[in-house]
Amino acid sequence: MSEDLTGRRLGHYKIDGVLGRGGMSVMYRATDVRLGRKVALKVMGEHITGDGEFRERFVDEARNTSAIDHANIVPLYDFGEVDGMLYIAMRLVDGSDLASLISEGPIAPNRAVELLGQVAEALDTLHEQGLVHLDLKPANVLVTSREASHEHVYLADFGLTRRGATGHRTSTGDFLGSPTYAAPEHLRGESVDGRTDLYALACMLFACLTGGAPYKGEVQEVIQGHLQLDPPRVTSRVALPPAIDDVLRRGMGKTPEQRYGNCKELVAATRNALSPLGKQGDQPPRPAAPEAAPSASQPPPSGPHPMSSGPVPPPPHSQPQPTAPPGTPPGGMPPPGPPAGAAGGPGAPVGPGAAPGGTPPVGGPRQPMPPGAPQQGPGEPVRLRPPMPAQSASFAKKSDSTARWLVPVLAISVFTVIVVILIIAFG
Repeated sequence: MSEDLTGRRLGHYKIDGVLGRGGMSVMYRATDVRLGRKVALKVMGEHITGDGEFRERFVDEARNTSAIDHANIVPLYDFGEVDGMLYIAMRLVDGSDLASLISEGPIAPNRAVELLGQVAEALDTLHEQGLVHLDLKPANVLVTSREASHEHVYLADFGLTRRGATGHRTSTGDFLGSPTYAAPEHLRGESVDGRTDLYALACMLFACLTGGAPYKGEVQEVIQGHLQLDPPRVTSRVALPPAIDDVLRRGMGKTPEQRYGNCKELVAATRNALSPLGKQGDQPPRPAAPEAAPSASQPPPSGPHPMSSGPVPPPPHSQPQPTAPPGTPPGGMPPPGPPAGAAGGPGAPVGPGAAPGGTPPVGGPRQPMPPGAPQQGPGEPVRLRPPMPAQSASFAKKSDSTARWLVPVLAISVFTVIVVILIIAFG
C-alpha cells in the first residue's frame, strides 16, 4: 500500500489525515485549497495504478459516477491523476459508517430496515443506469444525523463497473477487494449485474441483524462459504421471526436467478418478515436461545406410588377375599381371638353391613387399617390377595373334619361285631 500522504499536497488538495484504508485505496480527509471546502479524497494504491486495464476502467467509471444525482449517493466532485497516483474527490460526510455501528453488536431491526432501505434506493438507481457498485460493504455506507431529523445514508467508495463486466480484476486475473460480502459470480470472475449488489446487500442485512458477517474465518474459508455453503440462519444467532431466514436464503441465493428482482424487493420482504416484532423491533434483538436438548426423564415424586390406575380385578370364577388382619398365619385361618362378646371377638358389635359374628360379608365394606399401616387414598388401587387353591384350609367345611374320626370308629365297631358273632357261632 502507498505511504501515508498526511501533510502533503496532491494537486490542489491538502491532505489533513487518514479516514480509512482498504484493499485498493486509502481514504483521506483533505481540503480543496481552491474552493476552501473539506472533501474525502480517495487515493488508489500503487499496486493497481500500474495496471493499464484498471486505469482505463477507473476513468470510465469516474465519469459515470459524477453524472449520478441521488440523495443517497455521495456526490463526486473531481477525479484525476497526479504524479502517477489516481484519486477521486467526493463529499465529506460528517458522521459514522455502518461498520462502526455493527461493531457494537446487532442493531435494532427497524433501524436496519430503515438504513438499508435508503441503500436499496441508491443501488436500484445505479442499476437502472447500467452500473454495478461491486464494492458494497458496511464501511461504504455512511450514516449521519446532522443533515435531517432522521438518520440519512450515503452510499460511497464506489468500485463501479458496467453491467455485464466481470468485476474488479487485474490483467492477471487477481480479485481486487474484500470477499466478505462478495457474490459467488463476482468471486468466480463471471458476468455481474445488479443482483450481484443485491447479494452483498443481503449479507449486510445479515450483519446488521446479528452483529457479524455470514461467513467468517480465513480468506479461503470465507470464499468457500459464499461459493458452497447455505446461508446460516439468522435465528440461530438472534431471536427474530423465522420468516427472516427465508428472506436471507433467497437474497443470498448462489445464482442471480434465485434472488429477488431488485434491492427494494429484498427490503420489502425483510420489512414484512419482521413486522410481527412491532415496537420490539426498535430494540436490538436478544441472542437466540440454545437449541433444546432432548429432555431427560424426570425422577418420580417421593412417596407411595400406585402400581396401576385402578383396582386389580379378581380372577374369573373366584370371589375376592377379605383382607386378613395382621398376624394371620399361613393358610388363612385367623389366630385365636377373645371370647364371644368381647371387643373384637365373635359376637362383638360391628359396623353397619357386617355379618353376624363380626366377620365382614364377602364384598362388603373393608375394616379400618390398623394404626401405623399405610392408608389408601381415593382412586388408589386395591391390591387383592391371590385366590387360594381349591382344597385349601380356607375352603374346608366342618363336615370334613367330622369324617376324619367317624370312619375309624365305624370300622372298629364293625370289626368288634364280627368278632362277637364268630365267638358265638363257634362258642
